[in-house]
Amino acid sequence: MSARIAAVLVALLVVLGGSALVYYQQERSNRASNLAALGQPLFKGLSAAEVRAIRITEPRATLTLEEKAGRWAIAERGGFPADFGKVRDLALKGIELKIAQSEPIGDKDRARLELEEPGKNGAGTQIEFLGADAKSLGRLIVGRKYFKKEPENAARASADGRFVMRPEDPKTVYIVADALAQASAKSADWIEKTAFAVEKVKSLEVRIPGGESWRIERAKDDAGWTLAGARAGEKIDVSRANSASYSLSLLELADVAPGDAGPATTGLDKPTLVSAATFDGLSYAIRIGRLEGGNHFVSFEVSGVPTPSPKPAPGEKAEEQAQRLRTLEERLAREKAMSKHVLLIPKAKLEDVLKKRSELLLKKEEKK
Repeated sequence: MSARIAAVLVALLVVLGGSALVYYQQERSNRASNLAALGQPLFKGLSAAEVRAIRITEPRATLTLEEKAGRWAIAERGGFPADFGKVRDLALKGIELKIAQSEPIGDKDRARLELEEPGKNGAGTQIEFLGADAKSLGRLIVGRKYFKKEPENAARASADGRFVMRPEDPKTVYIVADALAQASAKSADWIEKTAFAVEKVKSLEVRIPGGESWRIERAKDDAGWTLAGARAGEKIDVSRANSASYSLSLLELADVAPGDAGPATTGLDKPTLVSAATFDGLSYAIRIGRLEGGNHFVSFEVSGVPTPSPKPAPGEKAEEQAQRLRTLEERLAREKAMSKHVLLIPKAKLEDVLKKRSELLLKKEEKK
């Protein structure tokens, strides 16, 4: 081996050795930094009391939860009330998130883990906490689910955690031990599912577009139903009449329609009209529009003053009747606020009241 070649090899060893040393020192520094981050909160110094709004941005949707007069509402749904328990859960969980694992990340991995900011390929779901005057208190990008062991169907499996990133530190990915199921910009995920409730029905009338209509009524809450305008030989099926009236007390909300959903879009320009009066002194005018995705568009108005029977029912104490009146008044206030919006109610919850007149009658073979 010539002296020249030997010198080149020695130089290479020096360079490689130096590079290895630098790499070792960098890795050691990264590991120390990662270990120091474990168990630390993602949002240092942020308290739930400071939060006045939460903006959730997905690749194709944005939803803003905002506090107004001590209540939380959905800005994109005309101020429809949000479920306070769900909002509180997100705020507390988000603020209290702690780092379970921390690793450096490059551009390709950031997109693969769906941790890019909104508007970019590979974007995740951004959660931003806002304070007074819409001041940003902290942002978090929520990416793919994290599994300790890869499941057969990741979309349906319960995750062990979530990959997250802080936009101000795009070169670091964190794993948190919470799956953050609340990271959703769908309004249906943020509303209380209880709709308006028509209870103790006294009379019920349904008018279907095209002329089909029927009306049932009863003298007392425990009395039988009569069919208005019943012809000779017609007899009402009491169980179907009960189902029609009772179903109105069990309505559920699937979602709230956007504010720009006009009557032609919702079918509320040519609706089925449902009128119901109750023994509690309330009247409901309900409009049922077209069916979309398994849900009907519905609007309603409620009027009257809650007036339970002057005498307690058998076995009912005076205090219980007073409590029932208070409950009615509270429910009426909530329903009047709800009546300003177009609701989406599952088809299954309205099927019994949308029956045709002929379907309320006993069949000939049933009369025997």
